[in-house]
Amino acid sequence: MNQQTLTPERVRADVAELIGCDPAEIELDDNLNDLGLDSVRTMVLIERWRGAGADALEYPDLAEQPELGHWTELLTGGPA
Repeated sequence: MNQQTLTPERVRADVAELIGCDPAEIELDDNLNDLGLDSVRTMVLIERWRGAGADALEYPDLAEQPELGHWTELLTGGPA
């Protein structure tokens, strides 16, 4: 996966945009589904992040552990 344009800040901002909150309101271990992120919005994020270089990203990668910290590590290769 080429994550050159995916940063922890971008991942957080993209998630916050789709659930309608300030990025600072999302804790790394919050369950994003509990915050209102449904499967349709998750697919929107996947398509957005594939366009930014996360070509191999699949829905189960994110659905299995819907936490910002996990997603950020998966997408950027480092901690959130």
